[in-house]
Amino acid sequence: MSVFDDLAGGLVISCQPLPDEPDDPMRDPYVQARVAASVVRGGAVAVRANGTADITAIRAAVDVPVIGLHKHGVDGVFITPTASHAVDVARAGAHIVAVDATDRPRPDGRTFADTVRAVRERTDALVLADVSTVAEGVTAVRDGADAVATTLSGYTPSSPPADGPDLVLVARLAALVEVPVIAEGRYRSPAQIDRAFAAGAHSVVMGNAVTSPLWITRRLVAATRRMAVAHAEHRA
Repeated sequence: MSVFDDLAGGLVISCQPLPDEPDDPMRDPYVQARVAASVVRGGAVAVRANGTADITAIRAAVDVPVIGLHKHGVDGVFITPTASHAVDVARAGAHIVAVDATDRPRPDGRTFADTVRAVRERTDALVLADVSTVAEGVTAVRDGADAVATTLSGYTPSSPPADGPDLVLVARLAALVEVPVIAEGRYRSPAQIDRAFAAGAHSVVMGNAVTSPLWITRRLVAATRRMAVAHAEHRA
């Protein structure tokens, strides 16, 4: 059986501090490990984590599969951008290594297929291809990916930005590839999770909407201000 069998029909929770907030108080391996333990106690079937320190801490705190990655930089390919990053993530304890599998140039000059081979040859981890389009997903499977995720839809020049999840991409990939399709990217409600499974998702990933107090509070405060202004104008 593949580790992905443990994810089937379940909710994966991404336990990561906000990447664009260097002072996020959640940016601490011990904190992220406690968050991971909480979501697993709540029923999460796996945890997605960024950085070798967090991966190691989370792996020691939970007994479910860990999907690991290494974010490096903020532009272009920055999710596990090199083969060396991918191997480091696996050696830190990740059962599955998430790798950017878009068609953009990679900083080490190697291809996604090269990265898959490096992980295969040097570790026991599986590879999850983070993609933004159907073509990228199909190519990633051809190049050896064990599963594909819609993580990057809306975040690359090849895919238009959107406020909600890309359910069309989930459905099209599920119809075309024979590996698990993981729905990820802007999932924030049970209704969206339901639609992802209806579209053919193997499992669904949620992140900030569950594990980032900073992100959640900012959205609630912004909504509160809008509503307060609207009610004040109505009373006037």
